[in-house]
This record gives sequence, structure tokens and C-alpha cells, in this order.
Amino acid sequence: MEIFVTAIGTDSGKSVVSAILTEALNADYWKPVQAGFPTDTEGVHSLLPTQKEKIKEGYLLKYPMSPHAAAELEGITIDLDQIIVPEYKNEILIVEGAGGIMVPLNDKDMVIDIPQKHQMPVILVSNIYLGNINHTLLSINELKKRGLNLMGIVFNGENNQATKSIILKHADCPELFHLPQLESVNKETVQEVANNVRENLIKNITHYHE
Repeated sequence: MEIFVTAIGTDSGKSVVSAILTEALNADYWKPVQAGFPTDTEGVHSLLPTQKEKIKEGYLLKYPMSPHAAAELEGITIDLDQIIVPEYKNEILIVEGAGGIMVPLNDKDMVIDIPQKHQMPVILVSNIYLGNINHTLLSINELKKRGLNLMGIVFNGENNQATKSIILKHADCPELFHLPQLESVNKETVQEVANNVRENLIKNITHYHE
């Protein structure tokens, strides 16, 4: 089973959430399109308490910018058909997108086309800030329009129950967990959060399959 982790925008905490999901679910991790260094693959693996084999990115681009622009600078065109799910050892593969759901890969394809092409359920990361209700609901509407299955939402940042409640009412999906602002992010904190959220994650994934 592959699960696609996307977000309402850039720098939303996808990589930290992906590390927590990978550890909590004893999953493997893959980044289909990476733009810039250091890579999210390196970052996620540096946070994993349990060592796992690194899976090579589908596209590894030099420049830290939108994938379509980074690729153009290198004379590359990202081809959605060449983004092929790799072999993985565990039962679940956590697949991390680049930026938000509508970040362009090329002139016609967006990040969200990756899970749509491969029929992956989606976990949406919503970092809480003034304006995130609008950005989150727009993202959810786009997922629904494309017929993608929203497995759940991970909120991060300061806990705002009023914000979360209205988003979840319109999302029609569960909150998988809330990630508070962490003083430091390391293997120990990832392990602690993973242990705390594992039961709820497994319950929701099991419910998703029913």
C-alpha cells in the first residue's frame, strides 16, 4: 500500500510528518521529485530511529525551487509516466510530494497528479496559521474534484480547535494526529510522537480498507 503525503503549501512540515508516519507504521519512504539539497530523503532518514534502506528519488534536481522551474534550468522535462513506484520491503510506502498539491511538475502536470495516476490515498498536512482554513479547504476541494481519497489530516503548530473543527466538518475525514510546535526535531522526538499516534493511525488505515 502506498500513501501520498501532501500539504496546503511549502514548508508545512511534510518531511517531519512523513518521518513520523514511516516510523509509526514501520513503512518505507520515497520522494518521487526532489528539488534542491539537502534532500528530504536524507532529512527523513536522519530522523528515523529505525534504520531503513534509502529509496532513490524519481527525479533529483539541483535547484531549490518549483520542480518545473528547477527541471527547466537543467534542461529536463519531468515526465509523469516516468515516475514509477519503486519496489519496497515493508507493507506500506510513505510517498512525500513536493510543496503543496498544485505545485507544477511541468507545463501540464501537478504534484497531485502523482497520487491520482497511481491511485494512492492521500494524507494532507495542514499547518495552522491565519488563513489556513481557506488554503486547507481549497486543497480538499481539489482532492475531491479529482476523485482522490483523503485518508486523513495531520495538523501542526499551535492547537486551534475552532480551526480544526470547521476544516474537519468540510473534509469528511478524520484528524490522524496533531503535531505541536516541537522545541527540537530529532530521532527521540520522532520516536515519541510515533509511539503516541501509532494506535490511531493503524485504526484509521484499517477503517479505510474496510
